[in-house]
Amino acid sequence: MKKRKLKKSVKRKLFFLLVIAALVYIALNQKSAPQNSVVESSIPEEFIPVYQAAEQEYGVPWELLAAHHRVETRFSTMDPMLSPAGAEGPLQFMPCTFVGWSHPTCSGLGKGNIPNQDKVNPAVIQKYGGYGVDANGDGKADPYDIEDAVFSAAAYLKAHGAAEGKLKKAIYSYNHSDQYVEDVLHYFHAYTSRE
Repeated sequence: MKKRKLKKSVKRKLFFLLVIAALVYIALNQKSAPQNSVVESSIPEEFIPVYQAAEQEYGVPWELLAAHHRVETRFSTMDPMLSPAGAEGPLQFMPCTFVGWSHPTCSGLGKGNIPNQDKVNPAVIQKYGGYGVDANGDGKADPYDIEDAVFSAAAYLKAHGAAEGKLKKAIYSYNHSDQYVEDVLHYFHAYTSRE
């Protein structure tokens, strides 16, 4: 009798531990934007000049670039900055979007099989029509470099209408998810209403 009660008690405790673990996992990995907090409107100061320079070059609001950066990698604090799907760097570019979809290895979701030296080669990117940009003039367009990544995101968003005010269309192009659009716009509005 005691063994059965003990087994039930252990099973019950394990069940509750699993429920708590699941709730913690969900809370930590929740994609939706939090509502009005001080943290959400805090943009790390070191990135603002990069966003503003990209706005000058491409006409995409710098706050939109900050919002994308926040949603994609929480301002580059995610480690590693490589998604399970293969998106790379602070702004989470799929290799085929960064280098160009006409690359012979690009299909499907866009991971491709692009050699590392080609992924950062501006001539290869130009040849295949990618969005990768060498923003800092070091001869490489690197999706892991913050300047290159932000300027590449600005180039992409401009090509999809963001510079003309078609924000929802451009954001949806970047990531085909209505929740993603909502999250980016949430932060964009928080950043544009900062004092």
